[in-house]
Amino acid sequence: MDEAGSTIEVRIQERIADIPKAEWDACAGRDNPFTSYDFLSALEESDSVDVSEGWLPRHVAAYAPDGVLAAVAPLYLKGHSQGEYVFDHGWAQAWERAGGDYYPKLVCAAPFTPATGRRLLVRPEVDQEQYEAALISAMLQLVENSGVSSLHINFLTKGEWDRTAEYGLIQRTGQQYHWENQGYQAFDDFLAQLSSRKRKNIRKEREAVAAHGVKMHILTGDDLKEEHWDAFYAFYRSTTDKKWGMDYLKRSFFSLLGGRMADRVALVMAEYDEQWVAGALNLIGEDTLYGRNWGCLAHFKNLHFEACYYQAIDFAIERGLKRVEAGAQGQHKIQRGYLPVETYSAHFIADPNFRAAVADFVRRERRAVGEEIEFLADFSPFRKSE
Repeated sequence: MDEAGSTIEVRIQERIADIPKAEWDACAGRDNPFTSYDFLSALEESDSVDVSEGWLPRHVAAYAPDGVLAAVAPLYLKGHSQGEYVFDHGWAQAWERAGGDYYPKLVCAAPFTPATGRRLLVRPEVDQEQYEAALISAMLQLVENSGVSSLHINFLTKGEWDRTAEYGLIQRTGQQYHWENQGYQAFDDFLAQLSSRKRKNIRKEREAVAAHGVKMHILTGDDLKEEHWDAFYAFYRSTTDKKWGMDYLKRSFFSLLGGRMADRVALVMAEYDEQWVAGALNLIGEDTLYGRNWGCLAHFKNLHFEACYYQAIDFAIERGLKRVEAGAQGQHKIQRGYLPVETYSAHFIADPNFRAAVADFVRRERRAVGEEIEFLADFSPFRKSE
């Protein structure tokens, strides 16, 4: 498709709709639902991602010499740091105290989604290194041309992260909790690998939910109806009102998601007395189940654990998925089989002095993250091997 030494054309697209779906998805693949055309376009069409929300699309598209789209990167000009889950508020405050303007900044990410996946989306049949370089170079050039403070590439893969050092980006690590499928055929196979006390605790938690009379359902594909999205949106709003006060996702987003990606949605719904009372939204990747949003209108002991963690494990085992990523934060996940792992982000700060200060902070932070993961691993609920 491309020839060595040929010129790659790079364009900045202000709407994903300006790129044909088939061409975008040829670059994105099917491994991660959050960088699919359907997911990102649903965010834009529902105005969940919009200039009024502080997310202005600036997608990078790299074209081969024959005019075929060879690589893309979901990129946004942002006026705040909300909805990212890689926290740089301290950097913003420090830079603004020094008299600078931290916002706007550029963020390459799947909005509102702390899930690891490729961010430099290159067609498999072209030179990966060449087109990754074209995307990163274009983003760095946009930093310079637009005068923004910084570029942030969030929740990229370890391989991409390793290569960002070649371009002078600051390499940052974070931490999440993931469940790994060790070839289990049933939930009891997973439980059998836990210590006796942890195994009994999980069984008690699941039994308590059933004892309340709560019935659990996992809906996907044609089973998803507008009534389910109506109920889930109420759960979602209840959670954001209580915890964060920002409902990033508009109601229409969920309808678009269900209309375009129903086969990639696993919606856990809890029913009590013939009413929907709680739900947890998951998206299905090639080998991973991604937990995203949870909410409830009625409180039952242990229902959160059942809906968000145990139902996800059940579904992953049934589908033969390799892992469950249950989202950001939460040390309580460890005792339920979700162990700490590193996540990755890469950053470029335009001002050289501030860049040096951030790089020094990140070096120290990276050591601390590694040490914390080692410490937390000692609390694993799995039986110790002899």
